[in-house]
Amino acid sequence: MLRTGKIALLTFAITLVSCKSEPKQSIKTENTSFTKEGELDILSSETDSIKANFDIEIAETEYETLTGLMYRKSMQQDRGMLFIQPEEAEQNFYMKNTEIPLDIIYINSGMKVVSFQKNAKPLDESGLPSRAPAKYVLEINAGLSDQLGLKVGDSISFSRN
Repeated sequence: MLRTGKIALLTFAITLVSCKSEPKQSIKTENTSFTKEGELDILSSETDSIKANFDIEIAETEYETLTGLMYRKSMQQDRGMLFIQPEEAEQNFYMKNTEIPLDIIYINSGMKVVSFQKNAKPLDESGLPSRAPAKYVLEINAGLSDQLGLKVGDSISFSRN
């Protein structure tokens, strides 16, 4: 009996110490509407002409980066989300709670496209690695990178509102 009491007390103490006193960050689960925060051009590496122009949302806080395009039912063809990472490194995205298929474009700190993950499947939690250091990640509707003829070496420029 004494041993059981000590185990219960020890378990309670561990639980008390391991609980964080700071509030947990909740994740919004309803459909979020698009908020234009800037514009982004994709430029051809061969001609420097604009291949595409997108209105973008910008994800740069930890919360924005974690939620991204989760819980959205659709996205217009001329819109996307640009993730700005704290540092250039190999990136790994996934489609958890993301309901629309996407093309994920990895871009280095020199604003050059370094790799793609095309037609990422909705709700798939498999890793989608950049396979090269990237500072920026652009998510657009699946199939658009092929329609626009995007290539490794193309570049981006963007401005904030």
